[in-house]
Amino acid sequence: MAGVGRDVHSKAISQFSYYQNSGNHYLDSAATTQKPDSVIDAVTQGYRHFCAPVHRGSYPLSEVASSAYETARSKVAQFINASAQQLIFTKSCTESINHVALGWAKSKIKPGHKIWISQMEHNANYLPWLQLCKETGAELKIIEIDSEGHLQIDQTGLWDDSTFLIALTHCSNILGGETPVQEVCDKARNHGIYTLIDAAQSVSHIPIDVKALGCDFLAFSAHKMYGPEGIGALYIDAQRQLEMSPLLLGGGSIESVSEQQIRLREAPHCFEAGSPNLSGALGFAAAVDFLQAFPQGAISCYVGNLGQQFRQALAKQNNITLLPVAGGGNTTSVVSFVVEGVHPHDMAQTAADNDVSIRTGSHCSHLLMSYLKFGAVNRLSLGIYNHSDDIQPLIESINAAADIFA
Repeated sequence: MAGVGRDVHSKAISQFSYYQNSGNHYLDSAATTQKPDSVIDAVTQGYRHFCAPVHRGSYPLSEVASSAYETARSKVAQFINASAQQLIFTKSCTESINHVALGWAKSKIKPGHKIWISQMEHNANYLPWLQLCKETGAELKIIEIDSEGHLQIDQTGLWDDSTFLIALTHCSNILGGETPVQEVCDKARNHGIYTLIDAAQSVSHIPIDVKALGCDFLAFSAHKMYGPEGIGALYIDAQRQLEMSPLLLGGGSIESVSEQQIRLREAPHCFEAGSPNLSGALGFAAAVDFLQAFPQGAISCYVGNLGQQFRQALAKQNNITLLPVAGGGNTTSVVSFVVEGVHPHDMAQTAADNDVSIRTGSHCSHLLMSYLKFGAVNRLSLGIYNHSDDIQPLIESINAAADIFA
């Protein structure tokens, strides 16, 4: 597998020409990934050659733009083994989850129902459900983790008849690793419980098949899988789609309008009011092409093994506390840590001064930070362009920060 890893990195890094020349050790891919040249070219070409309104004109350029947009949708849908009709474009994973909370769950949930989320959720998969429960009389419940990062899916009450929905991250943006989404979806289906999977942190390196997974909803964003900012996707099970109302209404979502009545277009168009992000969709599709150029599982293997190398290197430092890996394993694309005697913000600034980009703070995961009893932690997160050569500059930055602050 080491040879496969080298091949993956060598093939990938050639497509990040600007990054190779930046001199920066970018270790913040969980926030947003660098973009390969092919994605940048696709976005540029969208503005240069397809600049016309999508689904709004009968002239040739508009028809070409509309066709390109729908081709991009089909490609992104196929990436997770969904049909094009089951995938809607949004502006982000956050918006996708809000679509589900406000456009579907709000009309179905009742007082006494329970929505379960994990202790590891990003605020994007926490706050919409918290607000919904406050408005509807439902109850928000937390699936706990243990000290080694294992999700406690046998927790009392989780599989009761009152459970309406389980909304679960596939990979934690602080602990990395992987949660048992397949087991949860299988068991939920047997209990008549709906499921939403937040795949924002996993879709860049873990193959996803929504048919095999059997979830009702799956949300992800382009910019965390080497695509452009400002566009995300939401997979909706065909039956759930029939039960769902658009989050927004306006141009592009309406078949006909009278003074007192509207008739919506068929899905997915009824869920995409407003002018579509054509260049974003083209960049999204180009990111899919980029990822699919590698053998299935190769990126996961490379990034996971590299994450293990980072953990091992940090573990050798006697002044570092490592956070556990979700699932209790070692293979991960995310490693979070605290340096003894050095505030995480000071650590991140020292790293930045040495051209090492790491993240610091609560990482929009306040439930987990409260459980861990940390006000802030440092996080490194890896992409396909990273290499073991990035380890030593980080270690040197940690030592420099310790010399200054500890």
